[in-house]
Amino acid sequence: MCWLLLLLLSRSSSSIFPPRPGIMAEFSDLLLSVLSSVRVPRSGDRVHKDECVFSFDTPESEGGLYICMNTFLGFGKQHVEKHYQKTGQRAYLHLRRTRLPKVDDGSSGAGDPPKKKPTRLAIGVEGGFEVDTENFEYDEEVKVIILPENAIILRDSLTLMSTAVRDRVSASIDAMLAADSASRKQEIQAWDGEVRQVSKHALDLKQMGNNLRIPPCGWKCSRCDLKENLWLNLTDGSILCGRRYFDGSGGNNHALEHYKQSGYPLAVKLGTITPDGADVYSYDEDDMVLDPNLAEHLSHFGINMMKMQKTDKTMTELEIDMNQRIGEWETIQESGVHLKPLYGPEYTGMQNLGNSCYLNSVMQVVFSIPDFQNKYVGNLEKIFKDSPSDPTQDFNTQVAKLGYGLLSGEHSKPPPETEDSDPEPGKQVELDGIAPRMFKTLVGKGHPEFSTNRQQDAQEFFLHFINMVERNCRSSENPNEAFRFLVEERINCLASGKVKYTQRVDYIMQLPVPMEAAINKDELAEYEVKKREAEEDKNTLLEMVRAKIPFESCLQSYAMPEQVDDFWSTALLAKSVAVKKTRFASFPDYLVIQIKKFTFGLDWVPKKLDVSIEMPDELDISQLRGGGLQTGEEELPDIAPPLVTPDETKAPVLDESVVIQLAEMGFPLEACRKAVYHTGNSGVEAAMNWVMSHMEDPDFANPLVLPCSSGPGSTVTVSDLPSEDSIATIVSMGFSREQAARALKATSNSLERAVDWIFSRIDDLDAEAAMDVSEGRSAAESLSESVPPGPKVRDGSGKYHLFAFISHMGTSTMCGHYVCHIKKEGRWVIYNDQKVCASEKPPKDLGYIYFYQRAGS
Repeated sequence: MCWLLLLLLSRSSSSIFPPRPGIMAEFSDLLLSVLSSVRVPRSGDRVHKDECVFSFDTPESEGGLYICMNTFLGFGKQHVEKHYQKTGQRAYLHLRRTRLPKVDDGSSGAGDPPKKKPTRLAIGVEGGFEVDTENFEYDEEVKVIILPENAIILRDSLTLMSTAVRDRVSASIDAMLAADSASRKQEIQAWDGEVRQVSKHALDLKQMGNNLRIPPCGWKCSRCDLKENLWLNLTDGSILCGRRYFDGSGGNNHALEHYKQSGYPLAVKLGTITPDGADVYSYDEDDMVLDPNLAEHLSHFGINMMKMQKTDKTMTELEIDMNQRIGEWETIQESGVHLKPLYGPEYTGMQNLGNSCYLNSVMQVVFSIPDFQNKYVGNLEKIFKDSPSDPTQDFNTQVAKLGYGLLSGEHSKPPPETEDSDPEPGKQVELDGIAPRMFKTLVGKGHPEFSTNRQQDAQEFFLHFINMVERNCRSSENPNEAFRFLVEERINCLASGKVKYTQRVDYIMQLPVPMEAAINKDELAEYEVKKREAEEDKNTLLEMVRAKIPFESCLQSYAMPEQVDDFWSTALLAKSVAVKKTRFASFPDYLVIQIKKFTFGLDWVPKKLDVSIEMPDELDISQLRGGGLQTGEEELPDIAPPLVTPDETKAPVLDESVVIQLAEMGFPLEACRKAVYHTGNSGVEAAMNWVMSHMEDPDFANPLVLPCSSGPGSTVTVSDLPSEDSIATIVSMGFSREQAARALKATSNSLERAVDWIFSRIDDLDAEAAMDVSEGRSAAESLSESVPPGPKVRDGSGKYHLFAFISHMGTSTMCGHYVCHIKKEGRWVIYNDQKVCASEKPPKDLGYIYFYQRAGS
């Protein structure tokens, strides 16, 4: 009978039922027995139909994907049986897709059209940067699997079942197939960097009645002789040059200076005016904007917008050109040479999920370190067994899944060889790699930056990941010990001669770049002259000349004593001048060095120092070890300094590095200053928590007002005793009553903020809270404020050898691209998202973050 062919059983011989006349009723009864557990997904449910929660199996994998019809979690073939045994869930929707090449019907012409040069600063939209399109179709099989019987029931056979079974199961299948997958809901398919908002000044812009008429061409800056990158102020008709770019090109900042002097906010870029519009910039709003009345505003100065033609590059075109800078991109990606693809364990690439290269590069390096391999991949079975009901929300599970995917080699297999075709010479083989969607979603959850698809700073993500590891390793093996080291800070009060020694935990050595130490100053000066000459000859293409900074000079700058003005001396009980010296109190197994290439100019515009630093393969920093209190030195009294001294009402000295980091994320400058003030200079993590907790405050962006001043401002009141319920809640998490009370006191008795506060200071919990304010801490110190008790900090020789580095291409941390190079099996390997190849010319002088391993380990 035909209907018998629609009912299939497992291919396993042990599960085949002998066909008999009552088989239809038997299968109907089987579905009826699980019907109560079959759910129809609602709009809020996440259907994980693209990827296994424990592996990177997908419907395209050999065994397909099994989606639980109750929880909507997806499982690969090797994990579905374990889920059934753990939960008792028996009904699963089995998806199996077979990739088929698209059939060319001849209507599109022969071959693929050449890729168009991007004309729009966007991804996945017309004219923007192209995303890879699929040149294949899918043949999809949909079945229902019942465990433990391993019965396989085809979707079409449901029409022969009872009405109750057919309606419920069909509704569940249809809804699961129609629902957006969990990963799809998290992704932004297209990003448009040109979407602009209407300026708040456009509708009521005041224009001077000076009868000024602007000619249609022949413009030049009224303060210098520049004839390009010119901006017409829409209030008074001034024509002035634009900003100077990070690489020295652009203008002389005269248009910006004019705004600061006059306050006239809107300007249009001359040469971009066409009947369709123009580039309009709002200095007050600090962004490109729309001006609905642009034609009227231009006609005020005699400019007929309908007759204008484009003669200069738009700001979008300039940024696209910047993102395609040939020199740096080709060098770091080694795109000028043919690279041999590598396959197998530890050679698995990671797909770029839309500006996720920062995450890919960091995690490739992290899982090249044995501590992380042993913690997560070595304990894989236990982590998976102990995972909660929703493994997608469990940090340890998703980190272990990612680690196994990178190290196992299951997703890094060479393409099958074909006898009838040879690879084209010089053609790079495209690899799929793994897509860390669940991991990225989880580690970015709740974070204002890492939860987006924007580009991020790899160093900030590294510290964010380290912080999350700390939170999830309180009572277990902690792989962060590989990176953790103690910093010794010696402060010498020059007036009293007394000293103070403090130790703190850090994870990154931040190395300054002394530009004045460049060894090719003559070459740089010659390059600047040629670049200015080339500005007049658009056809001239100059080879970039970078400042060559000796590594020894960077090391000397790090070790150089730092003068501390307005130092509160506890010996004098007054302000003094002190000298601070930073040294290592311990040397970690793996030393992470960040080259401080990114900085802010005087106008708060972020810029990148384009430098070349020859990093040594072998490094010895033994001379940087501190020695603690020396014979004959007298310590400063251990008295907590006031945040504001009695003789002043001005704002205290704030950690400008933290203020800058927050401002770079887009928060108002005054809000950033208040965040650093109210968290006592305790680092970027604490300040970020303050920002997120106070974003809705009406005075969030108002200037900082000290509690002792008479002006308005928010003053944190901590005198009220915390509630017993809040203390009990925190104590139930495993913390002491004293720790709970301290956390609530520091967060104005806000339970939610107190929990964040206490988890961000895990290593500090056993230290006594003798001081509410700590001095001179770096961004990583939000992870810990004191020496962790016990054997949590390793120590050893200060001799290292280079084993990995992360490089950045682009103008700032907020754009561009990251790749990493890792030394494996005696050779350098480049990890460029999903591409993993043997490196031919590792650009060790252009790196951003370097990883050194202790020699002999």
